[in-house]
Amino acid sequence: MHTALFLPIFGELAEPRVVARLSAAAEEAGWDGVFVWDHMLYRPPVEAIADPWVTMAAMACATEAIRMGPMVTPLPRRRPQKLARECVTLDRLSGGRLILGAGLGGDPGGELTIFGEELDPVARGRLLDAHLDLIVQLWSGEAVEHPTVRSPPEGVRMRPTPVQQPRIPVWLAARYPNRAPLRRAARFDGLFPIALAHPDHLREVLAVVGEHRTDPSPFDVAVQGLPDADPAPWVDAGATWWIVRFDPFTVTADEVAAVAAAGPPQR
Repeated sequence: MHTALFLPIFGELAEPRVVARLSAAAEEAGWDGVFVWDHMLYRPPVEAIADPWVTMAAMACATEAIRMGPMVTPLPRRRPQKLARECVTLDRLSGGRLILGAGLGGDPGGELTIFGEELDPVARGRLLDAHLDLIVQLWSGEAVEHPTVRSPPEGVRMRPTPVQQPRIPVWLAARYPNRAPLRRAARFDGLFPIALAHPDHLREVLAVVGEHRTDPSPFDVAVQGLPDADPAPWVDAGATWWIVRFDPFTVTADEVAAVAAAGPPQR
C-alpha cells in the first residue's frame, strides 16, 4: 500500500511555499506522495486558490522522492499541447515523479460556466479522450499527426521527452456508479474513484475495469479517506494507494502538518 496526502490548495494552502514545506515534511515522515486539487474557482467561502502546476514545481524543488500530481486536472478546459509541455517539464524537474490525474471536471463555483467552457458532459468526454490521445503522442517526442492538430507534412514534435518511460502514468477519475470512465481508465495506468461509500463499491468498479483492461502492466487504484479512517478494508478490496483527504472549507496548514508528522497509516 502506498500512502499520500491530498491537499486542496485553498486558503492557507494557496501559498506554494507552504505546500512545499508540508510536502518536505510528509516525505521525511515516510509518505509516498502529495497530490493537489486543480480548480480555477470553488464554492464559497473558498476564495484564495493556487495554481497546481506552479505549486507542484515548488514541491518538486523541496523534495526528492515523493510522487506528485493533480487529482484531477479537467482536460476539457485545458489546452492539451500546453498541458503536455507542463507535464514533461515537471516530470524532468522532479526526476520522474509526476502522475497525471485527469477527468471531465465539474462546475463548482461556476469555473466552467463563468469562463465559457463546455458544459455538456458527453461533449467533455469526447474532448477528454481526444486530449489524452494527443498528450500521450506528444510525450513520445516522435512526429505526431492528429485530427485536432494542423500539422506540417512531417508532423509536429515536442522535445525533450519525460524522464518516465514509456510515459508519465495517467490516472483517470471515475464517479461511482458511472461505467464509461471505468472503460477509459482501463486503457491507462490507474483509477481515482470518487464517491465510493463502501469497499464493495470498489470491488464492483474494479470488476468493470478488469472486463476492459488488456494491458498486463500494473494498475494503480487510489482511494481517498479522512485522516482517522482505516485503509485496510479498501486495500483488501483492491486499493493500491491510500490518499488522506482534508475538508476544502476548513483545512489549515497546521492540520496538514500534524497529519504529515504523524506518518502514514500502516496496513
